[in-house]
Amino acid sequence: MPSIKQVQVTFDCAEPERVARFWCEVLGYVIPPPPEGFATWGDFDRTLKPEHRGSAACVDPSGAGPRLFFQRVPEGKVVKNRVHLDVRVGTGLVGDERVAALEAECARLVALGAVRLELLVADGDYESCLVMRDVEGNEFCLD
Repeated sequence: MPSIKQVQVTFDCAEPERVARFWCEVLGYVIPPPPEGFATWGDFDRTLKPEHRGSAACVDPSGAGPRLFFQRVPEGKVVKNRVHLDVRVGTGLVGDERVAALEAECARLVALGAVRLELLVADGDYESCLVMRDVEGNEFCLD
């Protein structure tokens, strides 16, 4: 049986382009070029059925990270997400040094429109992490 080599993480959104641009800034990702044969994403978008228009994507320019896809859905977020991203900014750090790195990244992301929820302090089993929400309320962690 062949193994899966790539994954795409999909977000349901009200404003896909806004959320995609936020995550590009968070991760250093870029908006990919439009599909072959189209000068812009808008040109491509106009070829889709109305209910499928308005999606967006962002990719890791190095090709190492997963593609993120943002699709427009009519319903809003009503409960905690079952899947979330961990943004790994504190890898290898412990204690106050780790918390300082998390807080510094939190401040940068709040300036981009994220919301700080809660610092979960190290408890002997797990290192500290910081829970946040993106520009549409999707939870993610600074880890």
